[in-house]
Amino acid sequence: MIETRLLQYFLAVAEEQSITRAAEYLHIAQPTLSKQMMELEASLGAQLLVRGRKKITLTEEGAYLRARAQEIVALMETTEASFQKREEFITGDVFIGCGEYRSIYPIMQMIQGIKQEYPEIKFHFFSGNADAITERLDKGLLDVGILLDPEASQRYEYQKLPFKEAWGVLMRKDSPLARRECLDIGELPFLPLLMPSQTSHSNRIANFFSDSMAAPNVVATYNLIYNAGLMVEAGLGYALCIDGLINTAGEHPLTFRPLAPHMESDVYLLSKKYQVFSKAVKLFMSRLREVCR
Repeated sequence: MIETRLLQYFLAVAEEQSITRAAEYLHIAQPTLSKQMMELEASLGAQLLVRGRKKITLTEEGAYLRARAQEIVALMETTEASFQKREEFITGDVFIGCGEYRSIYPIMQMIQGIKQEYPEIKFHFFSGNADAITERLDKGLLDVGILLDPEASQRYEYQKLPFKEAWGVLMRKDSPLARRECLDIGELPFLPLLMPSQTSHSNRIANFFSDSMAAPNVVATYNLIYNAGLMVEAGLGYALCIDGLINTAGEHPLTFRPLAPHMESDVYLLSKKYQVFSKAVKLFMSRLREVCR
């Protein structure tokens, strides 16, 4: 059985790409760290590191172990955090996964209120698409997830939040379409589109094209809006996205146009069924129910 400590050492070597720098970071002797990496390789029966003259790189097996080690160490940290609390205070960590949604601003305000009352509670946000968030929920790396129109699954409990997100198209201000107040949904299949990668898992977005009799012209996909904005600015295409994520006011080269007819997605809170929450997470869930009311 591999010790968690060895995985942490291996992750440090992978990050620093040097035994010497990793040893300095870990405050251990360089020969000791080098020996432990060789023992780790021997115990797994695979070469993990390619020891070059200037830097260390990972083999295919090493890259696989790094991904698994990151998950294991993160899970250990969340488990330990749930036990690190004192009787007279609610302490601990709340791990939340969510996409980029302007509508969840009231949740951020709620969290600020919790922090004022319970300053020792720490909140950790993971941003990603639906696949990334549900994968981390399944592995116990997140307590809850916040998603748009998630696919129904018997693995999760769903709570519909009182928020909605409006869909539209992000485009350059010098585009002829920017002269309009809105963009007809029927025109989408004829545009070079940048599509959010979670689209394949959103029934609402899939229905954009179900009645158009034309498949979308997808030139690229994205999972976070910042890179999509750069692609639009470079002239790669038009980004299908939700409103309010990029401030297009003033001299910004981009602008947003809503769809017609108006199209919205509902926001849901997800958690694994039969999950046992820490006191900190229970407090978060309780306050969220108050916001929903």
